[in-house]
Amino acid sequence: MFGPVRLGVNIDHVATLRQARGEFEPDPLFAAHLARLAGADQIVLHVREDRRHANEGDLRRLRETASLPLNLEMALSPEMELMALEMKPERVTLVPERRQERTTEGGLGLDEGFLNRLVPFVSRCRAVGIRVSLFMDPDPERIARASKTGVDQIEIHTGPYARAFGGPEEKEALAALVRSAEAIASQGLLVAAGHGLTVHNLPPVLGIPRLFEVNIGHSIIARAVFFGMREAVGEVRSLLLGSGLGKRL
Repeated sequence: MFGPVRLGVNIDHVATLRQARGEFEPDPLFAAHLARLAGADQIVLHVREDRRHANEGDLRRLRETASLPLNLEMALSPEMELMALEMKPERVTLVPERRQERTTEGGLGLDEGFLNRLVPFVSRCRAVGIRVSLFMDPDPERIARASKTGVDQIEIHTGPYARAFGGPEEKEALAALVRSAEAIASQGLLVAAGHGLTVHNLPPVLGIPRLFEVNIGHSIIARAVFFGMREAVGEVRSLLLGSGLGKRL
């Protein structure tokens, strides 16, 4: 299969702005609509345990009215599993959560206890048509533990690369992403990337072998404040279209 890298637009921070006043605007659903018009391939929504931004009401409305596939980011907990199985997003991406964090700070550890809960969760999701992705640090050895869990995709945490961008450690951070992508592809899994990506640091990431998808939220919403949602999504989409000609997925 050939084509551009897919774009997932995370609309969490539209909900963050709404929650700052506890009112009804801006509406994440309208942001999802504008993202679709600008060429997004999927909408990403993270419903956290503390509901600090997006909530199950946003999720339900997206399922009822949005026409793009939905990627639900969530922790692996009984409450969130019930929500996912009820709402049936096209994809679930499992992420770690800490109450004190401002944003997701790292990837999943995949220790034995987590794996024991993960495998039956993936089975229940697959039974109702939900695909499962894991958000993981760029660590090939840790990534190798995912090979027999039943997931079909791993999203590489690009935060370390984003922080290193423009500095002396950028080259090695990017190389770590490449090594991780190769490890993921060798297991027959899809390669995704996300966290801290912007129009400035994205182009080198688009050279990662077998990259299937990028998920971007904060930088798109930040630029949308000044330029509008369609413009902010569109400029990222243009980068993807320019890099994807002849890319093997």
